[in-house]
Amino acid sequence: MSDTAIVFNWAVPADHPAFAGHFPGKPILPGVVLLDRALLLAEAAFPGKAIRQIGNAKFLSPAAPGEHLRFSFRPGGRGSIAFEVDCTGRIVASGSLIPAS
Repeated sequence: MSDTAIVFNWAVPADHPAFAGHFPGKPILPGVVLLDRALLLAEAAFPGKAIRQIGNAKFLSPAAPGEHLRFSFRPGGRGSIAFEVDCTGRIVASGSLIPAS
């Protein structure tokens, strides 16, 4: 990500309800929860830009209960918002979000 990225930190709650059944014995945070958090934080990073759709998303590494994630956002091509989620240097997810015009 660029040096001009807007960054938010989020500690994954160990008791997040999404861990129930995902997966017993080795819980990982579902991708939909990462995307939901990215959407909320992107709208905070870029006030007035409601997200219309997810351009693309890649899930590269699982996130576990209690991990500290860093969400980075920067303007992308054609008005999109590029995002990356990492955990101490390990990329968890990346993609792009498309605001309403």
